[in-house]
Amino acid sequence: MPKRCVLCLSLLLAACGPSETAGPPTLRWYVFKEPSGAFAQAAQRCSAASQGRYTIALSDLPADADQQREQLVRRLAAGDTDLDLIGMDVIWTAEFAEAGWILAWPPALAGQVVDGRIKGPVASATYRGQLWAAPFTTNIQLLWYRTDRVGDPPATWDTLIQRAEGIGDGGRIEIQGERYEGLTVFFVSLLASAGGSVLDASGRAPSLAPEPTRQALALMKRLANSPAADPALDTSREDHTRLAFERGHSAFMVNYSYVWPSARANAPAVAEHMGWARWPRVDPQRPSRVAIGGLNLGVAAHSRHPQLAFAAATCLVSVENQRLAARLGGLPPTTAALYDDPELRRTFPFAEVLRATLEDAVQRPQSPVYSDISLAIGRTLHPLRDIDPERDVERLRRAVGRALRSEGLL
Repeated sequence: MPKRCVLCLSLLLAACGPSETAGPPTLRWYVFKEPSGAFAQAAQRCSAASQGRYTIALSDLPADADQQREQLVRRLAAGDTDLDLIGMDVIWTAEFAEAGWILAWPPALAGQVVDGRIKGPVASATYRGQLWAAPFTTNIQLLWYRTDRVGDPPATWDTLIQRAEGIGDGGRIEIQGERYEGLTVFFVSLLASAGGSVLDASGRAPSLAPEPTRQALALMKRLANSPAADPALDTSREDHTRLAFERGHSAFMVNYSYVWPSARANAPAVAEHMGWARWPRVDPQRPSRVAIGGLNLGVAAHSRHPQLAFAAATCLVSVENQRLAARLGGLPPTTAALYDDPELRRTFPFAEVLRATLEDAVQRPQSPVYSDISLAIGRTLHPLRDIDPERDVERLRRAVGRALRSEGLL
């Protein structure tokens, strides 16, 4: 062969990059940059346990869930083959499944990754009777309160507001009131606790029964106009409420479990008097039901190694890796038995309340157009102080109906 042809062939081979046969396939796990290193350690563990079948490499996504979704949707819609494993917010299941961006779990493996799991996280990974993701970590809001100001935690929202107003200075209630996903979580939780739901059983039409919806809206308005409301309510997110509580001006806060280690590290004087309880009831005769959060693992539809990706995901969501994520990252597990584990109870002294709340959890609307539904809720109900419980029941139903029909930009 002439030297010039040999050189051309060498350049062509170099341009093609390394061959898949050069070593084990690399599976790309797209997930938010978890700061404790728990996800990175889990990836290393599973890579080693595969005995050369694959290596898992993390591809960092932003901390903000909306930004995560934006990046993932662009890649998935383009058929990007670089994605193998996807760290999925629980609200993406229906959208990603309906769009054909993730693969349904094979029945044999599906049974393995849901065995012993709490039903709420399993439901969040299920759409139209099929499992589309493996439950990994979960989370749900509790009521946090100052034991030196409150005594027994209030069982209902009515009692909570009355007590907070009675405390006066130092009696603020911290909730998430900005127009974003946290406001949707608050409304869905109040609505479910009142016995209502956003969508009907088909998932294709609004429910929003008048009485439960009015109850939820009336509580939101009352809270926003209470002297116990934080003046920054309209712009409050989870971290704003956490920081406000840590400054010591508040008696109550609804938030996720990460506020416990944060207060112990940043505000030990507050943490010393920090109690926890189940979310308050809306109806004294009904247990509260709170919208579930968390992270599930999906397999990308255009992965070049789907069988290996399912095997890797099964390893990543194992009990041991859930324990690791809880210990290092403070991320609650999806396996029910772990809540009896002494090590986990040291990490989460509120484990029993957390598990009980998770067992009664409610799903946010499981719809392929969930993001539009959430926008419709936020646009209709923000700011909370301006809610009209009578008028806004119908306004909300119309807005959710438009979202379901994809009528215009919300």
